[in-house]
Amino acid sequence: MGEHITVRFDNDRAYVALNRPAKHNGLTLEMLRDLVAAARKVAAHKDTRAVILTGNGPSFSSGLDIAAATRNPVAIVKEFLPRPLRGTNTFQEACWAWRRLDVPVIAAVHGRCFGGGLQLALAADFRIATPSAEFSVMEVAHGLIPDMTGPATLSQLIGLDQALLLSMTADSIDADYARRIGLITDIADDPVQAAEALADRITVRDRKAVAAAKHLFDRSWQRDSRATFAAERLAQLPLLLGKALGRHP
Repeated sequence: MGEHITVRFDNDRAYVALNRPAKHNGLTLEMLRDLVAAARKVAAHKDTRAVILTGNGPSFSSGLDIAAATRNPVAIVKEFLPRPLRGTNTFQEACWAWRRLDVPVIAAVHGRCFGGGLQLALAADFRIATPSAEFSVMEVAHGLIPDMTGPATLSQLIGLDQALLLSMTADSIDADYARRIGLITDIADDPVQAAEALADRITVRDRKAVAAAKHLFDRSWQRDSRATFAAERLAQLPLLLGKALGRHP
């Protein structure tokens, strides 16, 4: 993995951090690949009982770095190709890989949590944010649609009208509003500390039962996620390639 995604193990916890603070942890293609690798590294560390996902610097993540991601159209196409076994491409697997883990993943959010950064946080099992955190389904502001598994996770967490409202307006909402509509789990002045406390409550329970509960609800809450991911790719690819090739409305 590169320097922009870090993984640290401490007893039964894995701490995964986005580490591009000068860019508010704007996501590059390399970072997406590294997020997939980080999830696999955590999965291979059998002592891990919980994951805490954070962002270094002023924000959790400002979302996909559009300029960096669209610099190479060939790379976009390559990363958009789904892996048949997983049913996801790199953009999607960077988020959904955390849902595949057998252990709870808790996102500790502060500052901006926009676009692809929000999709990553939504793929965690729980989200705890500072009171001043900001959230936005930002993609439409760039002429794109929510992707990176966002349609699947949004449909699990909030109502259709709220999902459309956020997706069509790209409005920024505060933590209080996000909690009221079910986008986040809780608010805390120190979300990492709160995430650790939540992990303490979960990890005292039977490990196999926790894993079974996580996967059961993932399968039953959204029964056709692979079809959702395919529809997402078909809608997003021409928009993203248009950006990369300089075609603007």
